[in-house]
Amino acid sequence: MAPLPDGFSYADWNATYNALSFGIAAMGSATIFFWLQLPNVTKNYRTALTITGIVTLIATYHYIRIFNSWSEAFTVASKDGGDYTVQLTGAPFNDGYRYVDWLLTVPLLLIELILVMKLPQQETVSLSWKLGLASALMVALGYPGEIQEDLSVRWFWWCLSMIPFCYVVFTLAVGLAEATSKQPSPAAASLASAARYLTVLSWCTYPFVYMVKSVGLAGPAATMYEQVGYSLADVLAKAVFGVLVWAIAAEKSAVEESGKLLPN
Repeated sequence: MAPLPDGFSYADWNATYNALSFGIAAMGSATIFFWLQLPNVTKNYRTALTITGIVTLIATYHYIRIFNSWSEAFTVASKDGGDYTVQLTGAPFNDGYRYVDWLLTVPLLLIELILVMKLPQQETVSLSWKLGLASALMVALGYPGEIQEDLSVRWFWWCLSMIPFCYVVFTLAVGLAEATSKQPSPAAASLASAARYLTVLSWCTYPFVYMVKSVGLAGPAATMYEQVGYSLADVLAKAVFGVLVWAIAAEKSAVEESGKLLPN
């Protein structure tokens, strides 16, 4: 964990505080919603929806830990009704929780997308292993640079992590295009396509947020931009993506159920 810079304004501290609070609320609400929807999809898609809920549950836990760590790192006070002042307490802010969260949830995110698309079993297993391992490697390679102040070291690890990142993004954008077109209804195909591209869009946010401290920004503002950026990207990549996974599962369940009801 890197030490926090001194000199936070109340606006910078509060923006991060609100972003982390939003992360807890969004992930926690999404978890409850996904698991309540399990009885409303067929057995074929319950595993994918269960994993979706596990992803947001893990994220909720880690956002609570990040939020608590952020709160403990500062004292915020207002003297005689004046402006709020923010001071470091000396307690460390442990942002490593993010990387633990990503190491667990990012492979699961890809697996849930593959499962809900209902590809042939051999292709499902192969893609799950390839994308799961590549995404875990991406996160693992990014962490050493995240905790470094030396910009050359940060750029080195950023470049390494971009190798598996590009492989995963290419597979999502191009490799799964044919499978998307084979979905059982136009609505399901449209939702599957939206889920793929939302994943690509949200994932592309992370490398840019990672570079905030590598392009001349420093101090409290850089920390604030980083925390707010990662929090918003996480909500898109997990909670909003999960809603699309649920929508795909619900649509395909409805198609399958209607097919069973048709007369022979």
